Amino acid sequence: EVQLQASGGGLVQAGGSLRLSCVASGFNIDEYEIGWFRQAPGKEREGVSCIRPGDGGTDYRGSVKARFTISRDNAKNTVYLQMNNLKPDDTAVYYCAADRAICFYVPTGRPSYSTNSGTWGQGTLVTVSS
Repeated sequence: EVQLQASGGGLVQAGGSLRLSCVASGFNIDEYEIGWFRQAPGKEREGVSCIRPGDGGTDYRGSVKARFTISRDNAKNTVYLQMNNLKPDDTAVYYCAADRAICFYVPTGRPSYSTNSGTWGQGTLVTVSS
């Protein structure tokens, strides 16, 4: 069975850090684009970051560039999102997803990636207090 398991969320003060993990099972993460998305209360789900298979190229939405870093460990079949200098605006439920083409939807201003597409993990809540 193809699954993604996201974890690592929590409550942190502004300026703090968290590392989210997305563990895949039933498929090889190095064969798919893996993306992190987030949804704040009352807002649409938006792309945050993604990593491509092979060369590991990455994309980020503008507001998280230089603060967030996506990486993967193929041996552990896991993708990470290191989030530094967190801000209250980063508060959201974070989801990971896998598909053949996800990175197109990540940069700011791109169309929304449908929740009916790809494989999604359950969300993990990140709360940043001011």
